[in-house]
Amino acid sequence: MTQPHAAHVTPDTLDADDTTAGPAGQDQGTTPAHVPPAALRAALAARLGGAARAWLDQALDEAAAHPGTHGPISVWELRLAEAGRRCGPAHADAARVLVLYAARADTDALTRVYSQGTADERRAVLHALPHLVPGPDALPLVEDALRTNDTRLVAAALGPYAARHLDPHQWRHAVLKCLFTGVPVDSVADLARRARGDDELARMLADYAAERTAADRTVPEDLHRVLALTEPGRPAPGTADPHGKES
Repeated sequence: MTQPHAAHVTPDTLDADDTTAGPAGQDQGTTPAHVPPAALRAALAARLGGAARAWLDQALDEAAAHPGTHGPISVWELRLAEAGRRCGPAHADAARVLVLYAARADTDALTRVYSQGTADERRAVLHALPHLVPGPDALPLVEDALRTNDTRLVAAALGPYAARHLDPHQWRHAVLKCLFTGVPVDSVADLARRARGDDELARMLADYAAERTAADRTVPEDLHRVLALTEPGRPAPGTADPHGKES
């Protein structure tokens, strides 16, 4: 399976939301979706207490030994429900992603968990997609999350899986959804690359800004940030010019 590139993760870089802390606007590496599972497991294990760590090791061993579906519900699906209680809310996302990865959950299994699970379990499925689904088969889950008003689901939906597979029309509307609902655009994976030179996105942002101004409402600062990214000649982060020469 192809794993997204992520910065080196250490226990101290995991924050209370199971994300790796970093300056706003840097290339993501900020959620379980961006961290390779091996690095995520090492970092999480170092943060958990003895009982929680033992539970996680057992849950991952069970999932690896009995992947797929066995009976009405698999043992690893039960572990997803327990993760918050066993590992604590601060670490539940990462624990659930690791269980899904150990179980080698395919698109059908992920869809079942998403459709039957709690909002927390749905968010974990979205974080797990780039680790488990190489093609666009799981896009319906992303599309469903983007239709909700749950801002944490919207943010989770816009990870590297969406960056790779959402078509331009859907992706533009997802960016607008962030502005409508107050989801920070830092949640949008690969934002700079996909926005660069996108004239249609620039038009949509300008129209939205004009509507807000006409209604005497504040234009979100994130809108100006994304609008600036749509400029065709804007260099990619970490480069000195549009030709990619390192600064």
